[in-house]
Amino acid sequence: MAKTKQDDYNAEQIQVLEGLEAVRKTPGMYIGTTGVQGLHHLVYEIVDNSVDEALAGYCKNIKVTIRKDNSIQVEDDGRGMPVDEQKKMHKPAVEVIHTVLHAGGKFGGGGYKVSGGLHGVGASVVNALSEKMIVQTRRNGKIYEISFERGKTVEPLHEVGESKKTGSTTQFWPDPTMFTELEFDYDTLKHRLREMAFLTKGINITLSDEREGKKKKESFHYEGGLKEFVKHINENKDPVHPDIIYYDVKEKGHELEVAMQYTDRYSELIFSYANNINTTEGGTHEVGFKSALTRVFNDYGKKAKFLKEGDQLSGEDVREGLTAIVSVKLEEPQFESQTKIKLGNPEIRKFVDSVTSEYLMAFMEENPDQAKIIMSKCMQASRAREAARKAREITRRKGALDTLSLPGKLADCSEKDPELSEIFLVEGDSAGGSAKQGRDRKRQAVLPLRGKILNVEKARQDRMLASEEIKNMITAFGCGIGDEFNIDKLRYHKIIIMTDADVDGAHIRTLLLTFFYRYMTPLIEGGYVYAAQPPLFRDKQGNDIKYTYSDKEQDETLAEMQKANPKQKIEIQRYKGLGEMDFNQLWETTMDYEKRTMIQITVEDATAADEIFTTLMGDKVPPRKAFIEENARYVKNLDI
Repeated sequence: MAKTKQDDYNAEQIQVLEGLEAVRKTPGMYIGTTGVQGLHHLVYEIVDNSVDEALAGYCKNIKVTIRKDNSIQVEDDGRGMPVDEQKKMHKPAVEVIHTVLHAGGKFGGGGYKVSGGLHGVGASVVNALSEKMIVQTRRNGKIYEISFERGKTVEPLHEVGESKKTGSTTQFWPDPTMFTELEFDYDTLKHRLREMAFLTKGINITLSDEREGKKKKESFHYEGGLKEFVKHINENKDPVHPDIIYYDVKEKGHELEVAMQYTDRYSELIFSYANNINTTEGGTHEVGFKSALTRVFNDYGKKAKFLKEGDQLSGEDVREGLTAIVSVKLEEPQFESQTKIKLGNPEIRKFVDSVTSEYLMAFMEENPDQAKIIMSKCMQASRAREAARKAREITRRKGALDTLSLPGKLADCSEKDPELSEIFLVEGDSAGGSAKQGRDRKRQAVLPLRGKILNVEKARQDRMLASEEIKNMITAFGCGIGDEFNIDKLRYHKIIIMTDADVDGAHIRTLLLTFFYRYMTPLIEGGYVYAAQPPLFRDKQGNDIKYTYSDKEQDETLAEMQKANPKQKIEIQRYKGLGEMDFNQLWETTMDYEKRTMIQITVEDATAADEIFTTLMGDKVPPRKAFIEENARYVKNLDI
């Protein structure tokens, strides 16, 4: 990774495909959203370019800094962006990279063999959506600088000094007219940058926050690459075998790196990447890995006499409790969309299948003790799956999983269009009764839940299906679970968790979210799950009634009411639970479409989500205690 040549990366490698006009008109097409997710996506696009330099062997260090003014600076020690003239545009290459869509060294021009920023839109899109951007490039012993505003060059490329070092520095200020949120979140950036460091072994990535009251700095460097990634993910779990299975193979322009280990958990975690891009919807590389996994375990099971003649492990059986990272690097990746979440290259399936079969079988044969433990886990999963299948059949025969026989506790809505329908999951019969009375019967369904549901983090599917509350939810939603999940059959496009604003309510909400995340993941990924926000206080002064939702808001409201009418008494009601509200109050504060406040539950980073659910709902107490202590300051309303 210590190459120093720069003459093989110059203006000749920068090929122009089209202009930049559409980005500011339809930013969502390029960064997904103009909310907080899209804001952070800007950072990833710039960092991706530096990581591409590392993949090419020219960069060792990347520094990402959140500046005091909430701008972002990304600095690397790569070759530095080219400054010579790009012949087609008659402009310096660095200017073309930042002002022309689909311009970059990633289109067969010889700049990069493997890159994550495949579409070459990264720098130009970030520039188009930034109020201001300053780019410095260090090469040829000099420092060059160029400045932009909203995608247009405002200060041409010019020399600003000399340097023996090489590399690029980009600083940008997101455009407030483009984004609904401008505040960068340190933890969100940390998770993604740490992931990049795991995926690019040997690279150093440093994240610094210089904002007042938020100052911190962390560095990420992993010589072990994906092995350390799996170790990190399984940190709060109990692996069932000691060694992380690992292989890294380069062949005919393709590279496959895999790390995997089984834990005592019941859910599978397979994260796949193509050129360091998280392919959240999988693709040919993931299909190849899964098919090899199933075949090898069946072949080994028969060969080592674990399986009887006619016995067969399913894909679900061999993936129970598995944590695996599958990373491929290839020269011409084919993604199904601009968001790059599904890999389509057909040749990669065969490559991954073949390599995985060879290395996995070798591991099993060379480590018979560990192979025995893994096979036992798979066979237990098979028996549990069969029990779960029988449980599903019994419940189907009884009509419990048939939408024609909905749960008796469900007060359904009359609307048949799922997009217009919503269901409230309400804690307790008392609150459930108020919700049923106060709701809009046309569009709002109510399902009361009795107490705390089963913690699915510690239970297999057969036990889960025996839980009455979980069965009621599965039946009411209508979309199935696990491998049978079908989002098209979902009966409500808003699933709203409505629990008390206290510790028990928060625990029930977490149990529900754990169930959704582990067995109905697309509900959260698709933004169908919400948390209702009931008020904490009701303040009445004469005929004036106000509801407040936090202690801070309550203090401010009381101060306003006392200023406005200091002599009139204020009656304060503190709600300890939803059951204390009558149906009119519950409708007015928490269910009325016009007045309510709800939090949409989303998952931006699957590895971070898994970490949180494992920490909160797993067996290990010290990490849970540490997590609660660290995050307690963010909790606004907490009753103890």
